[in-house]
Amino acid sequence: MTADLFQTVATTTSAVCAAATGGVYVAFSTMVMPALNSRPGSEAIGAMQRINVQAVRPPFMVLFFGGAAASVVAGLTAGTTDTYGLVRLAGAVLSLASFGVTAAVNVPLNNRLARVAGAGDLAWQAFEQPWTRANTVRGVLALAGAAALAGSLTR
Repeated sequence: MTADLFQTVATTTSAVCAAATGGVYVAFSTMVMPALNSRPGSEAIGAMQRINVQAVRPPFMVLFFGGAAASVVAGLTAGTTDTYGLVRLAGAVLSLASFGVTAAVNVPLNNRLARVAGAGDLAWQAFEQPWTRANTVRGVLALAGAAALAGSLTR
């Protein structure tokens, strides 16, 4: 595989994975979390605990970890001598920043919520606000990264 083809495959993979995960995150913040907020805290907690178990399965994990790996490759192979290379690098950094928010904020909150049993509205409110804020941030970062990565392929 030539270097250009390798870079194109890595960039395309990163862009597609970032767009898919970013779409999931934004949909979650704009549709799922408001729906959960309409339920009593104990029901919302139970539903979110089940969602978090279902999320950690191959379909999403391939997008999540595969996209991060592809972003590393896209960023490392991006040239910084032209606009397209700089845009590719920016897209890779944005995509990896989304991954970082997930690891630093959302996963620890999910892990803490997994240990909650029989809690009500206060426990849900303590989880929901910081989780949704971080989720929205990671969604915007991923979508911005996807747009930059895709845009870097237009030369």
